Amino acid sequence: MSTSSGQPPDTPVRTAQDLGQLIRVTRQAQALRQSDLAGLSGTGNRFIVDLEHGKPTMQLQKVLDMIDLLGLEVIIRRKRR
Repeated sequence: MSTSSGQPPDTPVRTAQDLGQLIRVTRQAQALRQSDLAGLSGTGNRFIVDLEHGKPTMQLQKVLDMIDLLGLEVIIRRKRR
């Protein structure tokens, strides 16, 4: 899931499970354990587990903070046809 530059490619996220998988792959590519990410983000390990499993009721700001911490960003654009 990464390009030759080491950056993940543009990845469509349409479900909580899609986002969870992207978070997991990015975390693993950075050689971080779930507990490492929990410590860095000031959250509990359960939050990381739930996020990576695509729990649909996660708190949006915490998810956005996690995305930022992993060096990712959210960009909203119209779907390509």
